[in-house]
Amino acid sequence: MKEFKIYVGLTSDHLTEVLHAGLKNDSIPETFPIKHVNAAGVYFPTRFIKVVPLSAHGQSFHMSIWHIALNGIADEQTVQRIRSGYDEYREATVLRHILKHLRQRRLLTPFQMITIRSGFQLEHPLLSQLHESIVLRGDWEDAERLLNSMSRACLFDEYIQSCQPHAAWKRLHGTDSDGDVPSPRGGHAMCMDPVNQDIYLLGGYDGRKSLDDFWMYSIKDDRWSVLSHGTSADQNAPEARSCHKMAFDTKTGSIYVLGRLNDADSNDDSNNRTPQPRRVESGQPTDKAYCSEFYRYHARGIDRGKWDFLSFDTAMSGGPPLMFDHQMVMDSEEQVLYVFGGRVLDGDRENVKYSGLYSYSVRTSKWKCLQSADSTSTSSQVIIPPRFGHSMVLEPITKTLYIFAGQREDKYLSDMYAFDIANGTATEIFPDFTAEKGPDACFTQRAVLDPSLKEIYMFCGLTRNAHVGSMTILQSESPNWVYQYHPRPGKWTQILSSKALSATSEPIEEPLPRYAHQVVYNPNTRTAYLHGGNAGLVGATSADGDGGTPTQGRTGGEKRLDDLWQMELVRPSQEEIIRRAKFRIRRQQFREMSEDGDPIKALNFLQSDVASVVDHKDPVESDDFRSLLTHLLVPAAAIGRTKTPPPLGDHEDSPPRKRSRSTSPEDQWTSTLDEVECDSDGEEDPTKIEFNSPQTINARMLKTIQDPLERDDGSGVSAERFDQRNEVFESLLTFVGDYAKEPTGSLLDMVDGDGGL
Repeated sequence: MKEFKIYVGLTSDHLTEVLHAGLKNDSIPETFPIKHVNAAGVYFPTRFIKVVPLSAHGQSFHMSIWHIALNGIADEQTVQRIRSGYDEYREATVLRHILKHLRQRRLLTPFQMITIRSGFQLEHPLLSQLHESIVLRGDWEDAERLLNSMSRACLFDEYIQSCQPHAAWKRLHGTDSDGDVPSPRGGHAMCMDPVNQDIYLLGGYDGRKSLDDFWMYSIKDDRWSVLSHGTSADQNAPEARSCHKMAFDTKTGSIYVLGRLNDADSNDDSNNRTPQPRRVESGQPTDKAYCSEFYRYHARGIDRGKWDFLSFDTAMSGGPPLMFDHQMVMDSEEQVLYVFGGRVLDGDRENVKYSGLYSYSVRTSKWKCLQSADSTSTSSQVIIPPRFGHSMVLEPITKTLYIFAGQREDKYLSDMYAFDIANGTATEIFPDFTAEKGPDACFTQRAVLDPSLKEIYMFCGLTRNAHVGSMTILQSESPNWVYQYHPRPGKWTQILSSKALSATSEPIEEPLPRYAHQVVYNPNTRTAYLHGGNAGLVGATSADGDGGTPTQGRTGGEKRLDDLWQMELVRPSQEEIIRRAKFRIRRQQFREMSEDGDPIKALNFLQSDVASVVDHKDPVESDDFRSLLTHLLVPAAAIGRTKTPPPLGDHEDSPPRKRSRSTSPEDQWTSTLDEVECDSDGEEDPTKIEFNSPQTINARMLKTIQDPLERDDGSGVSAERFDQRNEVFESLLTFVGDYAKEPTGSLLDMVDGDGGL
């Protein structure tokens, strides 16, 4: 069985999908975390489990399931507590849908009675006021005032963050005092001091040799500074290298350097610099050639500008072996470094080895292996498969490492794992994030994290996908991505290019697609900085018809870059959301003015008030604005105020009522009580009680009746206008987070064809 789904539920008739995954074509047991928390953060219990096979690994294979083991909590008290909490959540959800349905049908009195008796709120109080202002009173000025209050209450924040962002790129042209910048390169290392807004760059490969120059870029001054033209000649400093990593400690102002690939390590007979560890000649000592040196640089304090040689070989003290294309992050609060993956350099060219997951305590100067590269997953422990050229970022609030993508053997990966530092446990979030509308499997991509927004930004490098087989592609329109990691499993969103959004023909400058580049991020200013990298083979053509540049099976020179860029993600602002909302409100206001009032006054309102809140550069919004003129040109039916409604039972769709006395008009007073047929004991005969079971009800009829809670001044609106205003109100709810508004969907959709739920 290759692909399958799992459903769970409290009854066999109502099951929810909790897993869509696949098995590897081997005999190694695999463990999958099952979703047990819904979108509202509520745990839900289960009694029934359904496994649905979808596909096999081969066309001639029959799907079979040999063994399934379930791990969970079966403690009776715990399950009962979860069940009680889940039942309370379901009660609240049902009640919210009922309240929404009653208000949509203009049944405001029962809506208010349920709200008062239960003490339950359907939505944020500001939204209730907005509904009253728009739908019931048509008080447009008050409605627009409430928009500002909603913005101050942060009701638009969740929507703004959910909007697909686009990248605003700007190239930085700063130089040093001599007009120089770091030379073109790839495979270099960068880190950032977000406090002083300084970026540090060390080493790399320029296509001919490994580099050992050390630079600093001041964001405030837009200026490069050379810290060392060659660290190989500096005391206790690293030699020339590439494919290494640096991490900045914001607490102490220290920079840590680990790993390398230099000219002595690589048999580089091509311009692609494919790492080929050199063979060790017979009798040649290996202790120095393959030692994992560990360095620290002081960027602040009294030792500023000095290097510390922390370790000659980290492997000798329980740390990682010499490797390259690994990842390293710093937890400055806890003073701990984390290192994962990378390809091991040990002189054995035939057998590829990888490094595992390690931590280094700055306070105790001790290394610790958290997951060995040789370990395999069991039913009780998930092991993150070792790899190189991957991404790893630290979530500082929850103390979680996110590890994803990269290469293992000849395969590019598209999986993602989360490692809980406190518990020392790993969880697979995505076995294949490409199948979840994420990026293609990729290698040498770069990633940074914003803890306040709970987002990871990924800048793609080399990719492989099913359409091009094993060919490695550098896409001409390099797709960058946002991954919102909370709540899990999270959501992937592609970052739009500013070129794609531009309404003008003016050229927009953006960085070339590349790999082996470096990216750092300042969470204080929410700005990413990208430098250098490899733009692929010069003059290469598309491999897949989409402008991709093949990087395998070609010869010729490569284009390495020396450019520095800054990128900010642009989403709608609070002011933009308020403008969009005002356009929807004034659009309805104009419509009612056209139908009820002076057409000249309505036209002036359209040309001034409505036009002022229209984005005329947006073709959709501009067309919508122009179409409003039809309300003046086409006569509309009288749909404004409602007439005095007939009694409910006298509606044409209502069943006939039984009159109490045929000789007494309904409105005539009488001192005689209605006669009721009774049995011999004076009790009412139950066989004579009539009951007409209602099978249908006309929703439109309900909306024509003005509720007693509405203003009794003749200002009640018709059913048509009630629907129009309700549509405007619900359209404004798209800008509000789910936590603050009425539930989505309709109560009617919960009823099936047989009248059940």
